[in-house]
Amino acid sequence: MINALKKSFKYTLPVLFGYIPLGFAFGIMLAAKGYGPEWAFFMSVIIFSGTGQYLICSLLAAGAAIPHVILITFLLHFRYFFYGLSMIDKYHKAGGIKWYMIFGLTDETYAILSTEKPPEGITRGAFYTAVTFMNHCYWIIGSVLGAVVGGILPFSTKGIEFVMTALFSVLVVEQWKAHKNHFPALIGFVLPIISLIILGSEHFLIPALLAVSVVLMCLRPVFEKEERL
Repeated sequence: MINALKKSFKYTLPVLFGYIPLGFAFGIMLAAKGYGPEWAFFMSVIIFSGTGQYLICSLLAAGAAIPHVILITFLLHFRYFFYGLSMIDKYHKAGGIKWYMIFGLTDETYAILSTEKPPEGITRGAFYTAVTFMNHCYWIIGSVLGAVVGGILPFSTKGIEFVMTALFSVLVVEQWKAHKNHFPALIGFVLPIISLIILGSEHFLIPALLAVSVVLMCLRPVFEKEERL
């Protein structure tokens, strides 16, 4: 496993430089709402979701009911269901560790695993596990450091949320460059725009994901045939 971590580290560098500052900002926000570093640690270990943790922190601070928090969190993370569908074949033979990989599947981890091939001498399962584990660690370290520092010094986190947008944009570009067929990416770009125009910003996400998933699953045999050529 140590060898897999060493050889996989370079693939996670973009995530490292994104997760540490964003996790740091989350830790500061958590400290500002009266929660200590131990809360940052356990939330990052158990939940491991940047957007989810930001949302939960705000909802709990506002006194939201637990069922309300659970429902909103579920809807916010519904997109991972569709990520998982595309990873079924890759995780199929991973054994028991696949449950951790499913839990640790974030936007950035998904982008890496769906784009990069395992380095020479490392099995697919070991590569996937190493990438997932390191990305998880980056987020935990950033959030705990932020909570520690935030409990001591006042900080302004205005604008730091854009770090994850920039990071994911870079990963999208890399994935675009890694594949010759860009039609699936165009589907994923055009259908959400149509859904946004029709349904508005508050209701477009889940219908867009459903539409993209149905279209891609229907066209999957065509895409697989083209890759084999």
